[in-house]
Amino acid sequence: MCGIVGYVGPREAAPIILDGLKRLEYRGYDSAGLAVMSDGQINIRRDVGKLNNLMARYYSDPVSGSIGIGHTRWATHGAPSERNAHPHLSDGGNVVVVQNGIVENFVALKEELLAEGATFRSETDTEVIANLIERFLASDVPLEEAVRQTLKRLKGANVVVAMSPREPGKIVAARMGNAGGVTVGLGDGEMFIASDMPAILEHTRRMAFLESGWMVIATRDRYEVQSFDGETITPEVHSIAWDMVTAEKGEYRHFMQKEIHEQVRSITDTIGGRIDFGTGVVTLGDLNLTPELAKKIERIVIVACGTAAHAGMIGKVVVESLARIPVEVDIASEFRYRDPLVNDRTVVLSISQSGETADTLAAMEEGRAKGATLWSIVNVIGSQAMRAAHGYITMQSGPEIGVASTKAFTAPLVDLYLLAMKLGELRGALNPTRLKALAQDLARLPDLVGRTLDREPEVERVARALRHTGHCLYLGRGINMPIAYEGALKLKEISYIHAEGYPAGEMKHGPIALVDKDMPVLVIATKDRWYEKMLSQIEQAKARGGMVVAVATDGDDLIDSKADHVLYVPECPWLLSPVLTVLPLQLLAYHIAVLRGCDVDQPRNLAKSVTVE
Repeated sequence: MCGIVGYVGPREAAPIILDGLKRLEYRGYDSAGLAVMSDGQINIRRDVGKLNNLMARYYSDPVSGSIGIGHTRWATHGAPSERNAHPHLSDGGNVVVVQNGIVENFVALKEELLAEGATFRSETDTEVIANLIERFLASDVPLEEAVRQTLKRLKGANVVVAMSPREPGKIVAARMGNAGGVTVGLGDGEMFIASDMPAILEHTRRMAFLESGWMVIATRDRYEVQSFDGETITPEVHSIAWDMVTAEKGEYRHFMQKEIHEQVRSITDTIGGRIDFGTGVVTLGDLNLTPELAKKIERIVIVACGTAAHAGMIGKVVVESLARIPVEVDIASEFRYRDPLVNDRTVVLSISQSGETADTLAAMEEGRAKGATLWSIVNVIGSQAMRAAHGYITMQSGPEIGVASTKAFTAPLVDLYLLAMKLGELRGALNPTRLKALAQDLARLPDLVGRTLDREPEVERVARALRHTGHCLYLGRGINMPIAYEGALKLKEISYIHAEGYPAGEMKHGPIALVDKDMPVLVIATKDRWYEKMLSQIEQAKARGGMVVAVATDGDDLIDSKADHVLYVPECPWLLSPVLTVLPLQLLAYHIAVLRGCDVDQPRNLAKSVTVE
């Protein structure tokens, strides 16, 4: 979960940057670095591992200057190493950059730059940004214009912060999409840049926030916010209370809303360091998956509870499709009570946000007793589910405060996709061409998530239409059937409205009896192999007077003519589509709960980690 801190003012920059990065440690990272500019020179210090390593390096070899930027990195392109750590310097030494996000087209851009004679010192996509900015600077434009022109060449969601000795008193930061936030801290004769408020709250309470498509040009005495088209913008300046809980919420009303919007970042970090986008080869070092084990597996049993079980249902479709291994999904609380047929050719894969869920741990022990290989997908490093497993995958979602899980649902969907790719590669089910295509699909995902979340106002309007309902029916088919379950669960958890998720094909076998004008029907009807079937479900619901809310693919005018409300998502490869289709349903549940005056972050009778049976 990458963190960014920048400073320009009269004081020494490095201590302020290091202290700010320390306050962002809760997000997780694998390397850290800072760049400080003085007398036309950029001095960089970087190190792998915890921030303490960077601090020790700084204290043994200090850098001095009153303007600088720092970064904690979770690897996306290139393994964790000093040379891949941020900040990154352009090949001519005239630009230094830190970045959050993924440059989807970095391979093509890097090849273009190499052909022009550029050199690269790292494996990262960020170095492409630095070299592009330097080339635009060569035409004697201001730094902000060079950044603006560079961003127009990039595909994907990105936050970019840059400095140049050609303009030694200036920092430029820009936000494109939802790769994370950019906070501008307004001081007295000094300015601060941060990815999250806690990093700079000690120094100022006056803050402005960049929207997607905005950039800030900051000097010690002033700041200016512009659009990517060069139009001057006057952002609202907020006065932030001296309260770390409020600060961690940032511009959001509740932690759940913040965590929904953090899914661009959490998915980016979950991908990070695990896939070569050029070849499609996946690396899952902590899973202890060997070619021999991959070929030995005859069956995978996913054990999980609640939201995690819904993720497992989607994982079943993905793994069977890509790796061609039979997969079962068991509710963890039932698994050990039915004497399951498990042996040493079975993998028992647990999914748990906390890694401490009692039922899931008991299911793992049952698998161990029968000789199975134990894997886990967890969000909390060092949790029991991680320690008990023979191998594990971490979600990289960062802390999830809201009880109703959101980003810890979509992150394991990406983990399961990566696992399916790795198993498919090792078992010979996926050839190099297919692997590369799957990787390219994954590279686009954070941007698609960001574009979906940008439509929150449309979801809020639908929430107003549903706020007084007492019951809801959610329908889905195929890979999006579990999204119907998850959407219904979210509504139940935080708004206390009775809701049911059902396979759409089963509606005529019972639930159709409930459909009338007082029973809204929410359908996931994207343009996939089940689309025609879902149109039929909409027709059946409308014929019985039901209000229909559809989650549909951009440009689907037919759905718009049939449903009462449509929540559109961008077109997406079907194996990744649940990551998008769940987002409007998360937001819908959230806004209905807010309108009903419910305690969104701490709903009644629920706990974040269920540690009893």
